[in-house]
Amino acid sequence: MTQTTVTSSTTTTTPSGLRSLYLIRATFSLIWVALVATTSASLMSTDEPTVIAALLLVIYPLWDVIATLLERRMADTGSTDHVGTTNMALGLAATAGMIIAVFSTIGTALLVFGVWALLSGAIQLVVAIRRRRTVGAQWPMVISGGLSVLAGASFAAKSASPTSSLSTIAGYSAFGAFWFFVSAIALSIRSRRARR
Repeated sequence: MTQTTVTSSTTTTTPSGLRSLYLIRATFSLIWVALVATTSASLMSTDEPTVIAALLLVIYPLWDVIATLLERRMADTGSTDHVGTTNMALGLAATAGMIIAVFSTIGTALLVFGVWALLSGAIQLVVAIRRRRTVGAQWPMVISGGLSVLAGASFAAKSASPTSSLSTIAGYSAFGAFWFFVSAIALSIRSRRARR
């Protein structure tokens, strides 16, 4: 969901390259969810993050920056990819914000995460709509981007609630992994049909 891999609709990203990147993104998310579930899911809004929770919270948006950079290199778009540049800047800002937030409370981290999820979900939604003409099979990313916008708004709105916890972000990331897997499958099906 927030896991936004974006480039402009005029790139040369191949469906097989995008499929591989989606599978990597899904795998990363599942590992991240497992780590949160086993180490930090019980942390509530008013708690201070543990060292492990802090690391997990900082790594998540940073990984999105790395994945966007990987796609840019795969597509060889360089500085012409304004959407990717915007997404990377947003991810770096979220990483910096998270570094500051983890010295406060889980609620503060949820607020930063929520704002980032909302904005990067909006970018993902726009890119998926634009990319459906050139790459196709983008309906899972459209759904994922839309859900990210809604989830981000919800995280930000509920960040001060004493019942909010890191388990909500883990659930969000698990749904993101699901949509990346669905996207990889959709691209595989489209590639097979195109070869016939």
